[in-house]
Amino acid sequence: MCDLHDQHEHDHETAAVGHPALSRRRIMQLLGAAGVTAAATAVDADPAMAAAAEPAAADGPYQAPEGLAEDSPAKRSALAWIGSHADRVTGLNEEIWELAELSLREWKSSLAQADFLRKAGFQVEFGTAGFPTAFTATFRHGSGGPAIGFSGEYDALPGLSQKKGVGRHDPLEYVHDPYAPTYGPGHGCGHSALGTAAAAAAAAVAQAAQRHDLPVTVKFFGSTAEETLVGKTYAVSKGVYDGLDAFLDWHPSTANATGWGSTTAMTAVTFTFLGVAGHGGTPLGNKSALDAAVMMATMSEFLREENLAPSGRLHWVINNGGDIPNVTPEIAEISYYVREGSPARVQVLLDKVIAVSEAAAKAAQTKVSHRITAACWNQLPSRSFAELLHDNMRQIGPPEFTGEAQELAKELQKSLGLPEKGLHAEIGELKPPNPVFMGGGSTDVADISWNVPTVSMGAALAPIGTKMHTWSTAACAAAAPGRAAVLAAAKYLAATAVDLVTQPERLRAVKEEFAERTEGVSWKTALPEGYEPPMYEPPAWFLKETGQKWPPAGITWPPRRWCHRSGSRPWDLS
Repeated sequence: MCDLHDQHEHDHETAAVGHPALSRRRIMQLLGAAGVTAAATAVDADPAMAAAAEPAAADGPYQAPEGLAEDSPAKRSALAWIGSHADRVTGLNEEIWELAELSLREWKSSLAQADFLRKAGFQVEFGTAGFPTAFTATFRHGSGGPAIGFSGEYDALPGLSQKKGVGRHDPLEYVHDPYAPTYGPGHGCGHSALGTAAAAAAAAVAQAAQRHDLPVTVKFFGSTAEETLVGKTYAVSKGVYDGLDAFLDWHPSTANATGWGSTTAMTAVTFTFLGVAGHGGTPLGNKSALDAAVMMATMSEFLREENLAPSGRLHWVINNGGDIPNVTPEIAEISYYVREGSPARVQVLLDKVIAVSEAAAKAAQTKVSHRITAACWNQLPSRSFAELLHDNMRQIGPPEFTGEAQELAKELQKSLGLPEKGLHAEIGELKPPNPVFMGGGSTDVADISWNVPTVSMGAALAPIGTKMHTWSTAACAAAAPGRAAVLAAAKYLAATAVDLVTQPERLRAVKEEFAERTEGVSWKTALPEGYEPPMYEPPAWFLKETGQKWPPAGITWPPRRWCHRSGSRPWDLS
């Protein structure tokens, strides 16, 4: 699924809760001296990694600057708007949390977020980049001002249903399948809060601009399918984010922190094996596609020792392995996430995974093909943007967690066997990223960051020591911890955006750093030529309410399908 924490969020979370960041000695232990040298050489030879790397400090220990964020009537108005509309903001979070709609099918969640922005004076257009549940909301005041973008998401994750505010595993929805029981979807990554806080920040900036006559264009991008890293990467390739001067992003976390580390580039790929079906009781002559998928999974595990660098990640799941043991599976699919420090490094590892698939198909006497379902770059950081955001976070202060919020956090930690430290109630120290990139999560915001100066931050929604993509995060997202986090995150984003409008020198510094980092690097989408994103056909009522037609331009519908052929090739696309 999408992304756990961005690597820089993880680094600052670690520092915030009292554990030191990786020391040079520890890095040497992990990689060995030769490994460090090789990593440095790789950065020099890889423009994308070099642009995202932090130069070695030459003037002593880093000290985060203060005084970048300035008090202003416009900022006070923006923060006051969030405070006076707190019930509406937290109510929107709870509404989307209860809907818990999966990627590409966020019918009611997207409408709820769009309606919130319409009421704040935004013009809303659905169908961004052809995605039915993606929308762009725009507010303009005056002319000649900067264009500021905000990132909104609202998709849930499968299997993470959990009752709100309950400190033990207690799914809200249970799927009673006698052969494959499971749980319903849930906001185990906190996207109900993510999109809500960003929408509140965008609305607050718009209201402040109107009240204080500040020329600005505020754009909110309601993005679908972040959990599968599909929505933004494809939208960027279609020019959706062109014309922005700055882009602000946040993600629920276990700490209140920002930074300027990078993330891993990633390619998501699904391998389809086609065999020959038959009765399980007479297996001779059958050709099991599932055998091929299992062999591929097993063989790919052997890549880890000699073919996977410390910055690489490789994970897989068999998402179609047959229906009943008594029928030899004729079709099987296995999906991989391949991650590394840059698109070029991902491709090296992906080529090895593809070779494994071909070996497995040959061994099982099946056929194999693959299709890339998503692909993104590593994130381009912005030190100057992070410093401005951190100064606003420091001045505003941490989320205002109630006793109820801390009690829930400790109950969850006890249930999970973790130290009962509660929620992180401080602003994490701003620190430079680790000198050697050690890998981590991925984000489709990364592709935006190569096209417009981008900053990301985390606000504590989940207890210290827990992780995203869990039922414990779902328990917090719309309960007391989530209510505090969503308001704090909205304030951090709004205050920083107002500074970009009222202090042109801050925006200029951010844009100058962006120009320096991207010099000599040409961004090109990592998606393959002719890529069509996965989609679900919307309900008729949704198309009518959003004024869309189906299918969108450039989308083949019904989708192409795998099938056997009677000609020279035993299988092909139909």
